[in-house]
Amino acid sequence: MALPSTYAERNCSLSRALEVVGERWTLLIVRDAFHGVRRFGDFATQLGIPRAVLTARLKTLVREGVLVRDDESAEYRLTERGVALWPVVRALMHWGDEAYSPAGPKRDLRHDADGGLIDAGNRCRACGAVVPVPEIRIEPGPGYEPSTAEKDPVSEQMSRPRLLLEPLAR
Repeated sequence: MALPSTYAERNCSLSRALEVVGERWTLLIVRDAFHGVRRFGDFATQLGIPRAVLTARLKTLVREGVLVRDDESAEYRLTERGVALWPVVRALMHWGDEAYSPAGPKRDLRHDADGGLIDAGNRCRACGAVVPVPEIRIEPGPGYEPSTAEKDPVSEQMSRPRLLLEPLAR
């Protein structure tokens, strides 16, 4: 039996959530928004995503309240609803590091206040606090290997230690 093309009418929270973020490009856009990417061209450069696909995904994320678009600056920012996706993004990053990065995590997450590593549950190993997203610093981890594609300005900025949600420099 073929799967339905939409789960919007189903009475299941997971299927409804997957209608918004269940496509791989969408979660990569959300991940990059956490990393400070805000402009259409920067998303396109960083992800190598077809522009038509990026346009459609951004429209969906704005319509669903995950991102907001500032028409004056032409920037997209995560909303409170979007920031609430952090545990999902974090869990997938952790799972990917465990399953596919034998040299260790690609990115280390640290509590900016004390430099402590943040565990998979978003708790600082130094002070024990659950760390809010704006206080998380991301930096290359032991499994990080820069790719040849990281010569563009967006990738260079994203590879440096920085706070999540901090916009990329223009």
